[in-house]
Amino acid sequence: MSEEDQGAAVTADVLEERYGFAADVVEPVHMGTDTINRRVLTVDGLRLFVKEYRSVAEVDAARAALDMSEYCRAARLPVPRVRPDADGDLVTIAEGSAWAVIDEVPGHVATSAMNVDLAEHIGVVMGRMHRVLAAYPLPKRVQQSRWRTGSVANALAQCDVVMARALRQGHEGLGQLRADLAHRRENLHGHVDRQRELLPKTLVDQALHADMSRTNLIVLADAVTGVIDFRCARGMPSWELGRAAFDPRTVANSSEWASCALAMVGAYHSENPSLPLVDVRASARIALLYMLFSFYGATTAEYDLPQEAEVDLKRHWSERQTTIRRLLRHLDELDDMFAGVGAGGGGS
Repeated sequence: MSEEDQGAAVTADVLEERYGFAADVVEPVHMGTDTINRRVLTVDGLRLFVKEYRSVAEVDAARAALDMSEYCRAARLPVPRVRPDADGDLVTIAEGSAWAVIDEVPGHVATSAMNVDLAEHIGVVMGRMHRVLAAYPLPKRVQQSRWRTGSVANALAQCDVVMARALRQGHEGLGQLRADLAHRRENLHGHVDRQRELLPKTLVDQALHADMSRTNLIVLADAVTGVIDFRCARGMPSWELGRAAFDPRTVANSSEWASCALAMVGAYHSENPSLPLVDVRASARIALLYMLFSFYGATTAEYDLPQEAEVDLKRHWSERQTTIRRLLRHLDELDDMFAGVGAGGGGS
């Protein structure tokens, strides 16, 4: 029996013993680095998404994330139901692993650039979610904010670490990576201090999904049908908004990227007007700084990903490089566009 077949058999056993579901079809889903994911069709016709956590040590974090997910679902946000096990727990321990079972919702993870309609609906959903989570207890996990307080010297040193890792791994695109890292060094030297000076002195801090990016949104017909994979962390809503509004796949590949960002930010403000406008309008600058301090995807071998996921991660790195360049060229224009949010125009 292959490893994949063994995993399917174990999954079926766990579903029957801990959840009372009889599996008809179990299919692997080749995505995610922290969990092993499978789609299941039960004999009763239920479609489930089953997550097997790679480490039982992650149980507390998983429970916190799933609790936040259910909290948002109870507030009528488009969040799929987490199925409790036989003891009423959202995470079950079985076969030496931790497991979670979640309803599958109609739709798919978007693999192309957003259009304006989808961007606007993401803004609506995120605005409502942040408004709901403002009353949620602050999570133990804290979202990193190197983009705001991290040392530029450390980020420059990280460029050298990445290059050394690529050499050890036999990275197939060393020439392009060298050029990318040279540009990153120039941008860290030339822009970080100035862009930080232009941020608000204080930014709202609250409970967040903390990974509400394109890969964790299920969409259908330009609408969000499911928000998945909560990280449940304390962080800044303006960071999560900027990260979504300036999705690299959209900025790098669509001539409508600025219109998409404006539509999302305007819809967000309409749904969450309590977040100060200075925070909302800072989201582009925050997105730029966040990407300057992130090296995710520069190398991929360390993640041991399936081929399709590895290709997607390499593409993500390339699209981020393009996004950084475009944001640097257009920040003044974006400031002018966002000045109208909440002021009787520009997406208000």
